[in-house]
Amino acid sequence: MSALQPPSPRREPKTVTQLGRSRVDEYGWMKDENWQQVLRDPSVLREDVAAHLRAENAYADAVLKEIEPLRETLLREMIARIPPAEESVPVPDGPWAYYARYFEGAQHPVHARKPRTGGAEEILLDVDAEAKAHPYYALGGAAHTEDHRYYVYAEDVQGSEVYRIQVKDLASGRLCAPPVESTTGSFVVSPDSRWLFWIYRDDHGRPSRIYRRPLLGGEDVLVFDEPDAGFFLQLTLSTSRRWIVIERGDHDTNETLLIPAHAPDTPPRVAAPLVRGEKYSLAHWNDRFIVLTNTGGAVDFQLMWTPEDATRREHWQPFVPHMAGRYLLELSAGRDFLVWAERMDGNIVLRFVPRGVEGDVRAASAVIAMDEPAYDLTMLGVLEYDAPVLRYVYESPTTPAHWYDYDMASGERVLRKVREVPSGHDPQAYEVRRLFAPAADGETVPVTVLMRRGTVLDGAAPLLLYGYGSYGIPMDAGFSTSVFSLVDRGWVYAIAHIRGGSEKGWKWFLDGRGTKKVNSFTDFIASAGYLAETGYGAAGRIVAHGGSAGGLLMGAVANMAPDLFAGIVAQVPFVDMLNTMSDVTLPLTPPEWPEWGNPLEDAAAYDLIASYSPYDNVAARPYPPILAMGGLSDPRVTYWEPAKWIARLRAVASGGPFLCRINMEAGHGGSPGRFKRLEEVALVQAFAVWAMARRRS
Repeated sequence: MSALQPPSPRREPKTVTQLGRSRVDEYGWMKDENWQQVLRDPSVLREDVAAHLRAENAYADAVLKEIEPLRETLLREMIARIPPAEESVPVPDGPWAYYARYFEGAQHPVHARKPRTGGAEEILLDVDAEAKAHPYYALGGAAHTEDHRYYVYAEDVQGSEVYRIQVKDLASGRLCAPPVESTTGSFVVSPDSRWLFWIYRDDHGRPSRIYRRPLLGGEDVLVFDEPDAGFFLQLTLSTSRRWIVIERGDHDTNETLLIPAHAPDTPPRVAAPLVRGEKYSLAHWNDRFIVLTNTGGAVDFQLMWTPEDATRREHWQPFVPHMAGRYLLELSAGRDFLVWAERMDGNIVLRFVPRGVEGDVRAASAVIAMDEPAYDLTMLGVLEYDAPVLRYVYESPTTPAHWYDYDMASGERVLRKVREVPSGHDPQAYEVRRLFAPAADGETVPVTVLMRRGTVLDGAAPLLLYGYGSYGIPMDAGFSTSVFSLVDRGWVYAIAHIRGGSEKGWKWFLDGRGTKKVNSFTDFIASAGYLAETGYGAAGRIVAHGGSAGGLLMGAVANMAPDLFAGIVAQVPFVDMLNTMSDVTLPLTPPEWPEWGNPLEDAAAYDLIASYSPYDNVAARPYPPILAMGGLSDPRVTYWEPAKWIARLRAVASGGPFLCRINMEAGHGGSPGRFKRLEEVALVQAFAVWAMARRRS
């Protein structure tokens, strides 16, 4: 077979019947029946599947061979914008300041510390050295113990997000405990530095149990066994270090359990019993908990308070009332101040109040905000519980990240770091705008636009439009060094903040999920159309880009409005929805039913998913060139989803070409390493330029 001849995988039509409905899947054989083992050891992939994926990679490489010089140029540009050596802002804790830094040219950092009073650096973990022993290496959680004697970290060596936890003795530099296998990578060490709490990931890839073991090794004791296969588990330690916190729940509902940190062998107690459709989280603040919750119909959430020894709902008291359109995001508590983040009109402000505040708390709060039309504020939190210092990061599409320490008692603000762009960056050479695209139902969709200052808005500029729109996750208007490779070539870069995210509040999320999911797709199409109408691009000269659930978006808009786009890039795309949401063995299926619906039990949910599932709606019509990218060990969007989608596009549709590239040594996040990951970014941009050139010709 010629390298430029696309793979033609065999078709094995299999009829699937459920709820009285039938569908035919010709490419179900691409799912290895031993997929759980493949996630842990990709080398055991069935040979016929492996051969097909290798053929797809070879075909994609052959088709895109002409853009290899451009890809290399883009990659060099992107690497040149990253400091060869850099260091994070140190985080103080007791007598030490902890930080991460990169040696020149290193893919991964070293974790290190220095005495706060001055002295020599001590390396805690050389991640780059660890990574050199594995084809894939990613770090999960990492933390020092309260007594500063041990360093605990979680590592993933195959990309499947199955982590093992290691404990290192900082005095000897040696591992000092048996590894904890089959974990999610999340853990908590009790403040007495004696006990390790960790989350077990079962054979289906689900976080199903929490265990406790002696830090230096010993018997695992079951702390909590999650009875609901649709729930996730989280472990945290309160900033006061007085409570070990367990959260269990899904996208709609959660429940919190508490363990007193001074008595870590105490069985967990429920803070407030689960109520379906209600979410809450707790921040410990001196003698009370501050509750962030949507209880009582507070769609954009409210703050309440409750005594630490009386945490059930009947004891909750108003603190910051619900206000529609002001979406409360997260909390951070210190001894004398409480801070929360609040999103309004797509941008974030930080508010804080002192201990003992009474009356109208929001009115009494001090505000940290910025005056750019689109920006991002990331609250890193109160650094030490007994100190009034808040750390946050400010950035925008034109402004590199600035790290600030803000003294909430004195009002003093100290700039700790500005993200360096070694090859040079002039913010004044660029312009960022926040537009509002009208949707068909009268809503307005925020769109963030980045372009060279002075760009003529006559539709001549090529446009890349990015979207996500799921799980309430916002696409904040942050700074990306890689996007300037396109913008400096005359491209307009835009983000459509569609429903399904939370850029306009939690209702924005609710209006783009479940029975209203199609709003996400029509919002993206409306955003593309509006950008074309107003001269930021032109119909047929737009490249669409999205990943994961944003890959679902890409598949849906490819079916609904292919003529709008010159090309589509779908990274780890969730495109085989009907089959995935009907397979209870997959890690995310039961937890995802609140987001999409359950097609195994609900006929209406089946019909809705069937109406937009990209794989099930490929039509015999022209499509633009499509690049689908996946990871062999991805537990979130399995490799066979993009492989099956591209196979069906090639068999049914016209146009294209349709390309599939599977990273055989990575998972959902692609290649690890700060430079290595840019290879895929450069491929996406080179494909966009190539697709646009094909459209012109």
